[in-house]
This record gives sequence, C-alpha cells and structure tokens, in this order.
Amino acid sequence: MQDGTTNPQADGTGTQDGRDGALTAAQLHRWRRRRARRVVLVVVSALASLALAGGYVFADGLGLVDGALTFSSVVDGAPTAATTPRAGATLVADADLGRAIDAGKASAAVSALVRAKGVGDEVSVLVLQPDGTTAAASGQGTAREPASTMKTLTALAAASTLDMGSTFTTSTHLVHEQDGADTLILQGDGDMLLGAGQSDPHHVNGRAGLGTLAERTAAALAKRGVTKVRLAYDDTMFGDDRYPDRIAENNGNHLYYTPVSSMAVDGGRQRGGAAADPDRFSDYPPLSQTTAADAADIFAARLAEAGVEVTNADRPLQMRTPEGRTPLASVESATLSAVMRFMLQHSDNTLAEQFGRLLALHMKTGNSPEAAVSAVRTRLEALGVPLDGLVMADCSGLSPGSRATVMTLADVQLRNTEVGVAPAAAEGLSVPGLVGTAATRLADDGAAGLMRVKTGSLGAVTSMTGNVSRKEGGVAVFAVIVNDPPDMGAARDAIDDFVATLTEL
Repeated sequence: MQDGTTNPQADGTGTQDGRDGALTAAQLHRWRRRRARRVVLVVVSALASLALAGGYVFADGLGLVDGALTFSSVVDGAPTAATTPRAGATLVADADLGRAIDAGKASAAVSALVRAKGVGDEVSVLVLQPDGTTAAASGQGTAREPASTMKTLTALAAASTLDMGSTFTTSTHLVHEQDGADTLILQGDGDMLLGAGQSDPHHVNGRAGLGTLAERTAAALAKRGVTKVRLAYDDTMFGDDRYPDRIAENNGNHLYYTPVSSMAVDGGRQRGGAAADPDRFSDYPPLSQTTAADAADIFAARLAEAGVEVTNADRPLQMRTPEGRTPLASVESATLSAVMRFMLQHSDNTLAEQFGRLLALHMKTGNSPEAAVSAVRTRLEALGVPLDGLVMADCSGLSPGSRATVMTLADVQLRNTEVGVAPAAAEGLSVPGLVGTAATRLADDGAAGLMRVKTGSLGAVTSMTGNVSRKEGGVAVFAVIVNDPPDMGAARDAIDDFVATLTEL
C-alpha cells in the first residue's frame, strides 16, 4: 500500500553524466531527435496508463470488476460490542400464513402453562391461528392487569397513524429584547433522547447532540456579531398536565417514569456517566423530573465551550418561542420508528406516554394523559381491534388500574403478521435471548431467533405477548397475562417455556 509519496524518475534531460563539454552539431541533432522521441513515448504511455486506470476505476465503481471501489452510497453501521455468539434455529422460508396450527398440540401447551407450579388461578392465555381464529385458549374473556404489554396497543395506534419517518427537531431562536439584551431560546420538539455532546449518527439515544447544536448556534451568532446571550428554554409543547393520575404509585424513587417533555438528555437518566452503548442497557437509574431544565443547563455549558457568554448560565429562563421565528440552528433526532423501537425494547414508560400524546395532538383529541388514552382507543377501534373489557389507566401500563384481555393483546399482535399496517410496532419487539427486556427470557436454545415478544412486569403481574415463527414454516400469535401468581419467578419461567413451545406447533 502506498503512503502518498512518489519516487523521482529521470526524464532524459540535463547533463548526461555530469561531464562538462560542448557537443558537435551532429551530436546535438541526434540528441534532440532521441529526446523528442523519448518525450512522445512518455506522454503516450502516460495517457494510456491514465485511460486504463480511469476505465478500471469506472468499472470498479459500477461493480463490473472486482475491487474496493463503489459509486453506491455507503451506510456506516454502528459499532457493536463483542457478544457471546448464540446459535439460532434453522432458517426457514417465508412465513406460510396458510399453515394451520395443530389445535391439539396448542391445547396441550396452554394446559401445561395453566397447570404449571407457581402460576396460580389468575391466568389468561390465547393462541391464535394465522387467520385470527383461536387455536387454544384459557380465560381469554377475562380482563386482567396487563402491565407493559399495554405499550403494544399504544405502539400500534401511533405507528399506524403518525409519520414514522419524521424526526424531532431541537432548535435555537434569537430574540432581541426591549432592554437591549439578546435572548437565545432553546426550543424542544419532543426529543427525549438528546445527547449531551456531539450528535451521534450511530445511535438512537444521542442522535441529536446539544454540543453540536451549541457549535452551530455559536457560528450563527458570530455571523450576527453576537457574543453574549441570555438563555431561555421553551418546554410548552405538552402543556401542564403530564402525569397520568395514578402513575406515581408504581414509580418509586422516580425509577420508571419522568413526565413527557419537549426535551431530555438520555431520557432523564441520571447515571453519572454515559452507558457503554446508549441504545442498550439494563440499569434503572433515577430519572430527573426536570428534564427540560436539565437540557438547558447542559446547553449553557456547551455554549460557553463554543465561545458564547451566557449571562444567566446558573438559571436559564422559561419562555415560549415567539411565533414565526426562523431557527438559528437545529439538530434532528432519529426517526420516530427508531424511537419506537427503542421504547419497546427498553419498555420505556415515558416514551410510551409520549407516543400517546403525539397521537392525541395529531388527532386533535386534546393535550393531556386522558386525551392520549382516548386517541389510542379511537385508533384501535378504527382498526377493528376488539376492546371488550379494556381499561387504560395510561398508555404505558405502569399506572395501576389498567385491564385488558388476551384477546385484545393477541389481536394487536396479529397485525404484526400483516404487511403494511404498522411496521414500527413490530420492529421494536424484543427477541428472547438477544435484545430488549426479553434478553434473559430464552427457555430453549432451539427456538432462538424465532420469537418476537413484549414483556410486562409489575409487583403482582407478569405478562407477555407476541408472535413466533414456527419451525415448520407457519406462524402463531399469542398473549399471556398472569396476575397475583404464588411464585413470580416460577410463573415467568412457565411463560418462557410456553412461548418456546409454540415454535414447535
């Protein structure tokens, strides 16, 4: 491989070998003819080489010959940490939605779950055929507390309605005040996965960075001759009502919910340091309850680093951005579909509530937790999802008091076997043994990679819903809810065994 240097080459000109002396006319004539021929030969050779090289580069770029070049755009994939490899089940052909489930085997699997030690009496389970008919069930009409499987309802409703390819924009705006001060407003658009530093194109969490925004803002201010600002932030997007009525009852030490906000860094997680992989983690640090103010504080520090003096860095103001302002600078989040995938895999309650609020704003049902619930229900009804017995205390399943049947949960999952309904609601499901909240829930290595699920866990609830690829080529849809099990650990294990068994049907 060349290092970019070139070797000097003789061109046949100059003194022949360092000897001095004059040449005769004949010698001079012959020398000039030889020199002319040599120059022509060098030029022709160089042109031929350039033509050959150019032709090869062009052919290589088009993929006509083997080589390292390409004219196609290249996507720089995110680096991943080394993990222990796990053998997956044998790959099969496209799912055969016409391949029926053996009802006898499905009934046996349901019976084994219901009778499993530690499950108790308050259990509902349903297995659906690919066509939506029941293959086996127990207690399917009884509404029980679903915990975080409630998020699948919100995901389907939002993903089937919102523009999932859109992004959140976090921007800055300059206002010249009557007192002569320049006020810089940091305006959030709903990105609760901001990064504290540079924008990170390789991750969802931190895709838009406040450090990058500060640098772009400083450059824009410099063009206007502004070196000193008073900082404010606009967190008016979701109004004043941001707590579902009873969510605090299951949010001890603020571990599981922070109010929806126009902006937050790392979802409000107060780790004291960044996670090794901001998109994959299993810790539950306390969540800040003032995420927009925190983002403003961090942004003030980034502005100072970029050379902008912030006169009130210790206490940024709250104010609404005047209408019609053109942003000075902005940064964009990952797409909503990617944020939904993050939400489902981490079972993030705040982001689930936020998707409900975004849906409510889109459908104009209001700007409150109750409006979000109403919007989700309205959309599910329009999709034909059975809602008998459904009670939504919130959009995430964290608040006590929610109730749902396995019929509702399974019907939502049935949509994930259809094409074009709401892909984002399916892409974020956890894969047992691999990623998400089900990473530790693989009961059979032979079923690895064949299950896509959403888990649910509360103090007295363990639940799971999803779809599986059967080893014989068909699919199955399922939902399980267990309330008040005598042995929570045993009940979870029984559910894991049951779901792995479905791949054998």
